[in-house]
Amino acid sequence: MRVGIVQQSNGSNIRENIDKLKANVRKCAEQGAELVVLQELHNGLYFCQVEDPANFDQAEVIPGPSTDEFGALAKELGVVIVLSLFERRAAGLYHNTAVVLEKDGSIAGKYRKMHIPDDPAYYEKFYFTPGDLGFQPIDTSVGRLGVQVCWDQWYPEGARLMALAGAELLIYPTAIGWESTDSDDEKRRQKDAWVLAQRGHAVANGLHVIAVNRCGYEEDPSGVTNGIQFWGNSFVAGPQGELIYEASVNEEVKVIDISMERTETVRRMWPFFRDRRIDYFEDLTKRFRD
Repeated sequence: MRVGIVQQSNGSNIRENIDKLKANVRKCAEQGAELVVLQELHNGLYFCQVEDPANFDQAEVIPGPSTDEFGALAKELGVVIVLSLFERRAAGLYHNTAVVLEKDGSIAGKYRKMHIPDDPAYYEKFYFTPGDLGFQPIDTSVGRLGVQVCWDQWYPEGARLMALAGAELLIYPTAIGWESTDSDDEKRRQKDAWVLAQRGHAVANGLHVIAVNRCGYEEDPSGVTNGIQFWGNSFVAGPQGELIYEASVNEEVKVIDISMERTETVRRMWPFFRDRRIDYFEDLTKRFRD
């Protein structure tokens, strides 16, 4: 399968961001992409650097304007697209939601971000209610997609549950970067850990992992921090954790070929699912073993 990755920087003009996204999706389709993955909250700036009630005005219903507009594009180009939207479910109830559009423009399914961070410059708990759709893969014409969002990518349980439900790919739209006061060594450790954790998901589950991050600098509107330099570095890892593609820190539109048959081949050599001791895993449902 040919997978398109759109790694871009965003500005304050949402219309301009969307137009750039659509142009980049077209570039992927022109290169034969069957699936195109966009970054987390791709329509605007990463507004979670501050806790501002006015930012809720950016939320939209699903189905809604973005699914309509990108759905028309998916149908025109005949591609499956993974979106990442700020969902308004009801008054006072909002989610960070990934939506998968089928190549006919319809909504194949959605996933609501399960793990919600609350760190300096990442005040997501102010905006997002934890997801309630579980770890359920989304069936599409290109395969069964195990879509999660950003902070979810640090948790092996989510990747495993997606794999156990038959996911054929693990996909993570992302918005992650550095605060400028971090040392170079700390920045390197953070980025390396981000890549290693997800490559571990690929190995443990015998699946390809597709992580698409935003790039560019976005200032902190409050001035409390020095803003975030999103590190890009989107990548595709194979079922043995091998890096098939790794982006730079800059804007990139890339189409990567992956072999969907690799999962079967790797799982025959490394039968982790066969050897799982499910009779002793009940403690995984506990917060901690005291």
